[in-house]
Amino acid sequence: CYGVENAIDIAFRTIADNKGKRVFMLSEMIHNPQVNADLEQLGVQFLQDTYGAQLIPFESLTADDVVIIPAFGTTLEIESKLNAIGIPTKQYNTTCPFVEKVWNRSAQIAEKNYSIVVHGKPKHEETRATFSHASSNTPTVVVNDLNDAIELGKYITQEYPSEKFYEQFKGLYSEGFDVEKDLERIGVVNQTTQLASSTLEISEYLRILIKKYHGLDDSNIQTRFADTRDTLCYATSDNQSAVQGLMEKNDEADFALVVGGYKSSNTSHLAEICEQYLPTYFINEAEKILSENEISHCDWANKDELATNGYLPKKRPVTVLITSGASCPDAIVENVIRRLARILGAENRLDDLIEKIIPNKETSAV
Repeated sequence: CYGVENAIDIAFRTIADNKGKRVFMLSEMIHNPQVNADLEQLGVQFLQDTYGAQLIPFESLTADDVVIIPAFGTTLEIESKLNAIGIPTKQYNTTCPFVEKVWNRSAQIAEKNYSIVVHGKPKHEETRATFSHASSNTPTVVVNDLNDAIELGKYITQEYPSEKFYEQFKGLYSEGFDVEKDLERIGVVNQTTQLASSTLEISEYLRILIKKYHGLDDSNIQTRFADTRDTLCYATSDNQSAVQGLMEKNDEADFALVVGGYKSSNTSHLAEICEQYLPTYFINEAEKILSENEISHCDWANKDELATNGYLPKKRPVTVLITSGASCPDAIVENVIRRLARILGAENRLDDLIEKIIPNKETSAV
């Protein structure tokens, strides 16, 4: 996607333009291990891990250091700390424009006295950043999934006593959140790498709930519920929709390969979609295809790495559905295709096909 490509380009240009200086990444650039490994080989150091745990103290930084903000963005609190040291956070900021779009939309509806419901994984960098930006303008609460939204709805309808909210959603609401008044007018925004269909499902559930509870119709629902459908990320949404559509029409594929970083939310959701229809193997590099008989892959739900024998059917030809996450470089997908072709004894046919599609292209570049 554009946001990932832009972030990678800025990061590598920043390194090239600051030779002799210490260059830090606030956290992982994107959830792709190969890209992050390339950055480390160039001397980049990570200040925090994926969950915000400090690896290098901010106190050890100086105004001469360079800190790159990752594509997920960061919190206002961290920006303030870096600026206080004398490190400009805007100069080397790779925050995805679609993440910033969510922040801007949150600010716009906050001005109209809506509270914000963020659909996201509470510990994810992007969710923490979006929560920080949204809560600086208006009361904000995070829901992880539809079940959380259903529980939140019971406070909207006063089915649950208000005091229960503060324990049930502990750590997920902004300071000073008043459950008795701050859920009267809401808008839903999301962590852009979440399943777009899940965000829409949560949004629609809360919209209908509020509509019924307050006796509203489509002409006046906006008095209680803001329309934020325009904040969904096109890259995530299009990729998920394409895979979903292909799965629903497909009756030929023998299995699916989903390629991307194991920490990547959008890639995990692609694996989630695929496994509803086909045997699915979530891998982060070509080398995970160990042989014709064995593949090493990730369980998208709990992130355990598994080894499966007999993943490749005996029948020939084999039909494989391959997709990849937004943060997965094309070269990694191409390496997966080539390795699979080599195992199946079809590499020469692959080279011939590439030559027909892209004349004069050196096959070694794939």
